[in-house]
Amino acid sequence: MKTRASFAGAPIHPMLVHYPIALWTTSVVTDVVFYFHRNTSLILISKFLIAAGIVGAILAAMPGLIDWLTITEPAAKKTGTLHMILNLSALLLFGVSLYLRMKNYGAAAVGHHLQVPFVVSVAGLIDMTIAASLGGKLVYRYRMGVDEGAPKPDSAS
Repeated sequence: MKTRASFAGAPIHPMLVHYPIALWTTSVVTDVVFYFHRNTSLILISKFLIAAGIVGAILAAMPGLIDWLTITEPAAKKTGTLHMILNLSALLLFGVSLYLRMKNYGAAAVGHHLQVPFVVSVAGLIDMTIAASLGGKLVYRYRMGVDEGAPKPDSAS
């Protein structure tokens, strides 16, 4: 299934999804390191990683939605719908985690220990990981974004 959301013949959604995945995963790793070293700079780094991941997820969602709207095969549409729902819930979970970390907003409700935002981020990471595996299923099983008519690369070069 060739994608409609493409740039220079390449699908845009897979180009962009790596950023929120990497940023949110690194934010959870940064939180874990904070619990062992208590360097307060890590808290700030984690906030920026989560915020940048949210921006990246929103940017990746736009071409993803265009691709989802073009799916016609029922099994692929079902997988794509679950992929979208899980990604939206991961976005929501990381948004809540960021909100709970903000000094003038949610931090007063959870204190300075950050256990609640950390647990919310871990839930978002698990959610995102499952969604990413479904994205892989869309590509490898249902051939979403694969141009079957493209010439095969020359193996001799």
